[in-house]
Amino acid sequence: MRSIKISLAIVISLCLSTTAQQKNEFRGVWLTNVDSRVLATDDNIVEAMNFLASIGINVVFPVVYNKGYTLYPSAVMDSLFGQKVIPDVSFQNRDFLERTIIEAHRNGIEVIPWFEFGFSSSYSLNGGHIIQKFPHWALKNSQGNLVVKNGFDWLSGIHPEVQDYILDLILEVIENYDVDGIQGDDRLPAMPVEGGYEEYTVELYKSEHDGSSPPTHFSNSAWMKWRADKLTDYFLKVKDSVKSRGDYLIISSSPTPYYWGYNQYLQDSKAWSQQSIAENLIPQLYQYNINDFNYALNSTWNDVGQYSPNNFYAGILMNIGTGANEYVISENLLTSKLNAVRNKSVKGECFFFYEGLRKNNNQLGEFLASEFYSEAAALPYRDGKVFRPKAKIVNEDSVSVNLIGEWQEYSMKGFEGKILRTNESNSYTSIEYKFDISDEAFYDVYTFRTPNTPWTKAANYTIYHKEDSTNVMVDQSDLSLKGWHKLGTAFLTPGYKTVVKLDNKWLEDGKFLVADAVMLMINRKLSPNVVVSVKENKTGSKSPDNFFLSQNYPNPFNPSTKIRFSVADRLKQSSSEIGHAILRIYDVLGREIGTLLNEPLKTGEYEIIFNASGLPSGVYFYNFKYGNFSQTRKMLLIR
Repeated sequence: MRSIKISLAIVISLCLSTTAQQKNEFRGVWLTNVDSRVLATDDNIVEAMNFLASIGINVVFPVVYNKGYTLYPSAVMDSLFGQKVIPDVSFQNRDFLERTIIEAHRNGIEVIPWFEFGFSSSYSLNGGHIIQKFPHWALKNSQGNLVVKNGFDWLSGIHPEVQDYILDLILEVIENYDVDGIQGDDRLPAMPVEGGYEEYTVELYKSEHDGSSPPTHFSNSAWMKWRADKLTDYFLKVKDSVKSRGDYLIISSSPTPYYWGYNQYLQDSKAWSQQSIAENLIPQLYQYNINDFNYALNSTWNDVGQYSPNNFYAGILMNIGTGANEYVISENLLTSKLNAVRNKSVKGECFFFYEGLRKNNNQLGEFLASEFYSEAAALPYRDGKVFRPKAKIVNEDSVSVNLIGEWQEYSMKGFEGKILRTNESNSYTSIEYKFDISDEAFYDVYTFRTPNTPWTKAANYTIYHKEDSTNVMVDQSDLSLKGWHKLGTAFLTPGYKTVVKLDNKWLEDGKFLVADAVMLMINRKLSPNVVVSVKENKTGSKSPDNFFLSQNYPNPFNPSTKIRFSVADRLKQSSSEIGHAILRIYDVLGREIGTLLNEPLKTGEYEIIFNASGLPSGVYFYNFKYGNFSQTRKMLLIR
């Protein structure tokens, strides 16, 4: 008697629709400076982006310029100061910005780098390393002293060398990274009203005023407007420079409220709104009670928001300070502020800063997710379209993987679950990753890497393009290449197709070839105008658009193997409708050995374990039928 043991594991992908809430589409959060440590390790970044996606955040603003240093490796900083990155051990020998972009985009979150320090050179360091090297960059008051305001040391935001320095950093970021825009704040563009008496600015003023010197009192209205206009002109220059690299790149600004920002820091956010310079204008409404918040919201709306209402959002203080001086907003006050924002027809908000969402065991983050962000929302500045869809990921144990040769599961943590490895170098072994491509575009191809010294230095990957292929050699033993790393870029057309193959062509004796997940993300620098097709369920997993029967794994096997398949929505059935599925086993003579499955199934992905105890060695076939779809694959049982 032949016995067949069946184990059915079901993972169902339901196709659910979500509707954006009209009044809170924009959901941002600032990732603050190095003192917060949220950016200090790659694992922190992964966890942070996963959490933010889970509570409905759709854009992040990571600090990239702090205390006069970049937090990413910068050729500009290296050329000027011999310092590529901020002198903090957590940011050495890594690129936090690259990791943040990968993990945010993987989750469908846009990334707009925040040049936090802007025209401030340092904090309470008498100008720091920047003014030490370039003393003529310093912002001076009427007594000829360096301007220090609220502890911040200031550069002259009107000096062309200072302007070019910051612009060079901005352009460096957008040219080297696939970001979604750039952001300034209450220090970019800005300068304390007490400043402007440095030599360059004085001479420029004289040249435009028939040789007359600037007024001696810094609050003279005409003198204030002249300096504010120079900053606005610079902001226009920044916008033109950024947009020339990509019209999709968003110009974002988070100034203090106009009534304060203009009088104290010469920030003319009214002009920025009237001239549509900033496509995101997020005033810092950081008041500690609802009455003051309402005053700031209403005043800033009247001053700024009314001129460009679709670009106006509320900056809300959630958390600041440490220890006994720490402030964390209450749920009641947060609710009152968000209701006030919605009653004003403001379309979203941004929170300062990330850690506030995590306080008290994620209390505020989970509160937002349940009370305000329960439904997905597209960013307003994308006209309701999804510009950064969640990544397409195929894990090594997916139904979309085809395994050839001897592979063993290895108990090392991969992207999800364990990994596969092989040390077979005498016969051909490979793994192919198939993707359902819905949009013709350029895609960046990533592999999830789990480096270890026994792994091969010569993993042979093939990337399949529209009409070509590219081979890439990867050192899987390189301990610095952990997590998602880019393999290459491919131009892909719609369809269900193999995009990546990994094989043992160059595997060394005694080494292991390792397989884990592969990921595709649309490259917006190369495909800025593609309108993506998104069909996601609430958790972001994609309902299969094709029927697919995977190659069994392992194969050859003894005595059990896994058979995976997907049931698609090609018949346009809803997630509640059910079709009939049949999975049967045949021997080499075509005789039926047994039926593993004969029952109705919903759309989703499935796995069945076939135990061939009692069957002799040999070739067998398994056939899957669902409606008019039928597919057969071969497997080999070896005793």
